[in-house]
Amino acid sequence: MADYIFEPPDVPGIPVKGESALYPVGRIFCVGRNYAAHAAEMGVEVDREAPFYFTKSPSAFLFSGGTLPYPPGTENFHHEMELALAIGAPAFRVTPDEAAGAIYAYGCALDMTRRDLQLKARERQRPWDLGKDVEGSAVFAALTKAGEIPALGPQRIHLEVNGEVKQDATLDQLIHSVPEIVADLSKFYHLRPGDLIMTGTPAGVGPVVAGDRITGGIDGLADIALSIGEPE
Repeated sequence: MADYIFEPPDVPGIPVKGESALYPVGRIFCVGRNYAAHAAEMGVEVDREAPFYFTKSPSAFLFSGGTLPYPPGTENFHHEMELALAIGAPAFRVTPDEAAGAIYAYGCALDMTRRDLQLKARERQRPWDLGKDVEGSAVFAALTKAGEIPALGPQRIHLEVNGEVKQDATLDQLIHSVPEIVADLSKFYHLRPGDLIMTGTPAGVGPVVAGDRITGGIDGLADIALSIGEPE
């Protein structure tokens, strides 16, 4: 057992339906602009040639049902409802047909975003880290094993703020499908168990404030919830 200068953080985990053990959270990859209507509302063109990505640190992980204090440095904190997938087997340079074998489970996720900081960075052609890699901003619900849900496509994906529907779409509106995303990402990374991929958000993103309650769901998966707390 190695000695460390200070105690390293615990590895967070996500419950899996039907399992007593948790799925360990490793890297968190996120796909940008993967619904045409969302790209339009953000005032940008859709890149249909290939997905593009940003990342969130494991320290951004928060399990569904918790409270996230309104983060510092922003006056425009947005919700983004997403389908997430969990990698369960090594995948490197796989084809879309091979990608299915690497997917362990699916779940609901929220990509909470400091939108004002993201847009400021975009205008200056800088990375999105301050806008996207926010503590507690990668919210995940319990996972459902891939073999326990029907083929992806017609499932509804939706989000509400204080009970009012804000995002409402279906998974067949994804520009880049789940197998295409896994195959493309595996060109650049040795994907491994513990890797999570958030596949993009539909139109309807918008701001939340302290006291708001976010709920969301995808047909066949465990629902997700998040409360926004007062700033610290």
